[in-house]
Amino acid sequence: MTDLADGLPSAVPALWDERLRLFSFATAEKRADYLRVLRAFDSARAAYVVLLHADDVAEWIARAETGAHAGPAGVPLPAVEIGPLLEQLHRWGVLERSYDGTRAATLAEYRNRHYVYQFAQAGFQAYRAVAGVLTARMDDASLSRLVLPELLTDLRTLATANRDGDAERVYTTLRRLDATLTDMAARAAHFYLSLGDLVRTTEITPESFLAHKDALLAHMREFSMDLARFAPRLAAAIGEVEDTGVGQLIGRAASCDERVLLSPAEREADWRSRWDGLRTWFVSAGSGEANESCEADRLREATMSAIAAVLSLLRRVTETRRGGVSRESALRHLAAWFVDTPTAGSAHALYDAVFGLGRPRHLALEHPDAEVIPAGRSWWEAPPLEISRTLAETGRAPTAGAPARIARNDAGIRRLREAQLAAQRERAAAAASLATGAVHERVLDQRETEVLLRLLDAASTAWVPVSGKVDGTTGSDNGVTLTVRPCDGSTIIRTAAGLLHLNNRRLEVTATTRRGTPR
Repeated sequence: MTDLADGLPSAVPALWDERLRLFSFATAEKRADYLRVLRAFDSARAAYVVLLHADDVAEWIARAETGAHAGPAGVPLPAVEIGPLLEQLHRWGVLERSYDGTRAATLAEYRNRHYVYQFAQAGFQAYRAVAGVLTARMDDASLSRLVLPELLTDLRTLATANRDGDAERVYTTLRRLDATLTDMAARAAHFYLSLGDLVRTTEITPESFLAHKDALLAHMREFSMDLARFAPRLAAAIGEVEDTGVGQLIGRAASCDERVLLSPAEREADWRSRWDGLRTWFVSAGSGEANESCEADRLREATMSAIAAVLSLLRRVTETRRGGVSRESALRHLAAWFVDTPTAGSAHALYDAVFGLGRPRHLALEHPDAEVIPAGRSWWEAPPLEISRTLAETGRAPTAGAPARIARNDAGIRRLREAQLAAQRERAAAAASLATGAVHERVLDQRETEVLLRLLDAASTAWVPVSGKVDGTTGSDNGVTLTVRPCDGSTIIRTAAGLLHLNNRRLEVTATTRRGTPR
């Protein structure tokens, strides 16, 4: 049965209500006591103790709160008070309950049967989510720049292991790649969320921002440069892995997966989705006009936008400090004026002059000629003004009515789009012709020269000397890849705009396959 209101199965809202009810302990009146009880269950779980009685919970609470995590005012929780808390947590679904007759010392106790409790699977996830929010550091945000070379090394290791048929090594490497990329994506999302709060906030002081702006800008620039340098290499490494056989890769990873509660088909589907997610990070989907940017390109664009936002905030902070006037300083001066007023009447007059809330809004009109009849003249002395019927009857000023329809120039938009597509096709054709012949043996036309310069600009970001030596670098655009290799002497490229001299460098332009590797 399907709920037509939202297009979801009717069982889904009921499941959501059941899952959301797990978080009731975080908003209940005794939420501090509930957290102490659940923290005791978590401590016992870490010691491989699963089932706890109320007396055991009291002992674990006392043991856990002897250190830095002391309870409220150091008040212990006796087992008599813990019992109702456990029952309520069981009703919410956080804990599961079972009978334990081994604790009975008399026949009456055996008939009453003591209860023991343990975490429910969903209840443990709810507690961990609440505990993670309570212990999270909101200022701990950074971009994972150093994981990019680790990803490249692991991808090459994965290709070698799949080629050699080493299933265990394939599984461990692929799991490490998935964990590293997931952490990188989470840290990037957290960083840009914190950066957005920093840019939009109105409570930041110039001193606190200027103290960190250099490190912040340097951190984002270094991440952007490393991402631009490693993205083509990671795409090529993914192509090498796929050349060894994606089906065999997924099968070997699923065969070593130890999640016994999942069927082999479910494990293969899970690892295939993980590999597809990893691939979409560094390999663009589609080709030609339908080419979509990969996640690495979008992350780099977001980094450049964040750098522009931080520079804009820096400009505003600098201008505010230079001018010496801000909303905070203006309000502080106004508060000092209110304190210095000699009488209450003076304070009311200052209030009326600053905020202007004492006069009737429907009479707050000015004469058309402000020089003849100034606005400060008393109503008893000023001549009357003509007002509209709407203002007299409703107290609201008349409006100009609904805005006119916006004139859309669809033909002009279509012409601009056609011009953009034509320019893209010309660049693609120039890139294809550039890859057909050696660039050092002919004269390049204007379009080929533009494509070559764009590729050379992309490859130049990786010209970073390491131990006095610069290895070959690559740059890709418009379906072709430019490879810059070191050579002895200088080379010359003849273009329509003149001669391009390269010292100790030689260029090779090749077509790029759909997976991002040169043909």
